[in-house]
Amino acid sequence: MLENDEIKLIQSVGEKIRNRRLEINLSQETLCYDANIPRNQVGRIERGEINTSIITLHKICKALKMDIRELF
Repeated sequence: MLENDEIKLIQSVGEKIRNRRLEINLSQETLCYDANIPRNQVGRIERGEINTSIITLHKICKALKMDIRELF
C-alpha cells in the first residue's frame, strides 16, 4: 500500500507530464506514438493512477523534450 506522500508524488509527476504535453500542444496519441507506449498508459500516468517505471518516464520525457529531473 502506498503512503500518502507517495501518492502525491505520483500525481505531481502526472500533472507535470500533462502540463508539458499541453504546453507544446501535443495530443496523448502523438505522445504515445513518440514514446512508444500504449495510449491508455499515458492517460493513467497523467491522472496519477499508476506508479510507472523510470524507463517509461525517460521515454515520455524524451518525447516531450524535457529533462527527467523536471518531474521531481
